Amino acid sequence: MRIAIPKEILPGENRVAVVPETVAKMVKAGMEVWVESGAGESAHISDGEYQKAGARIEPKVESLLGEADVVLKVQRPVFDEKRNRHEGDLIREKATLIGLLLPLTYPDVAVKLNARKVTAFALDCLPRIARAQSMDALSSMSNIAGYKSVIMAANALGRMFPMMTTAAGTIPPAKVVVIGAGVAGLQAIATARRLGGVVTAFDTRPVVAEQVKSLGGEFVSLEVSHEQAQDTGGYAKELPAEFYKKEQEILRKYIQEADVVITSALIPGKRAPLLITEEMLRAMKPGSVIVDLAVEQKGNCVFSEPGKIVVRHGITLIGTLNIPSTVAVHASQLYAKNVLNFLNHIAPDGKSIRSDLNDEIIRGSLITHNGEILHPGVKGLIGLKSVA
Repeated sequence: MRIAIPKEILPGENRVAVVPETVAKMVKAGMEVWVESGAGESAHISDGEYQKAGARIEPKVESLLGEADVVLKVQRPVFDEKRNRHEGDLIREKATLIGLLLPLTYPDVAVKLNARKVTAFALDCLPRIARAQSMDALSSMSNIAGYKSVIMAANALGRMFPMMTTAAGTIPPAKVVVIGAGVAGLQAIATARRLGGVVTAFDTRPVVAEQVKSLGGEFVSLEVSHEQAQDTGGYAKELPAEFYKKEQEILRKYIQEADVVITSALIPGKRAPLLITEEMLRAMKPGSVIVDLAVEQKGNCVFSEPGKIVVRHGITLIGTLNIPSTVAVHASQLYAKNVLNFLNHIAPDGKSIRSDLNDEIIRGSLITHNGEILHPGVKGLIGLKSVA
């Protein structure tokens, strides 16, 4: 089975889907691994390191993708301005693609892949179950985003995080509010506490209270049941508008005293809930910082701008996109291990891909197969009827 790893071409993407360690394991399992020349440069991995691990370096992406049985990517296939062609059109018909495809956000990519009868697995659609934890790339990347969000906030904040007692007086600790205690939020709490901040965390799921407290944060909850807050796959669900208004009222009194706010409320395939209004921004302390981790889905804050750092009413709003890519070395290492674990699950013999829909992991992540779009959510977006 020939595995191909192209260089990521989406602007700002520095990660790569395999690292030498995972290449060596694939080769040992009998797989043939081809890596596009320069694929690991942005993650500080040379072609020579891949070759030493047993990979073949291929300079032409047309040959790489056109002859592969399985293509491993970080990002979804996108239009290649340099070659004036879409990456999806270069993938061999009936090949297999594995990556963070975001099919609920970019259903057009699923349609393009399906036209070529590509078997496409979206790692961002994996069910949140124990068996899938070692393959859960979203959690790995969210961990990094949570960590880096606090570092970026500390850099932009005009004060220090920890309490300090000096001859000139005592400096109080920074007050940090974390909205959303998922993987990113929990890592943000842990990082802010390590830097000496006082942290208050907010989430719709009372079940995360213990985790927040174990990290040294104070927990604030709304009365929302577990069933209301997330779907059967473990992802957050969209809630009624009146719920978000109630949430804003509770948040208001906390963020007006905050030095740093980290927001991470996301709903797969939907616009991120608007949690911080202009009125709430006006009430915050001048010089405070908001890092909006939901900015790629239009953000949790009214003035967040994708890819920009802006100041509104004296508040710095950080809307950096693709934060894991800013830590490309470790992000690539973690992602590559997730990909390898997933590949081993769907191809345990190292020779052929399983598409067993009785397997919950395969069923949840399989988007297209044999010229058919299988994911119910994607079917709904493009107007196809889902068969129960």
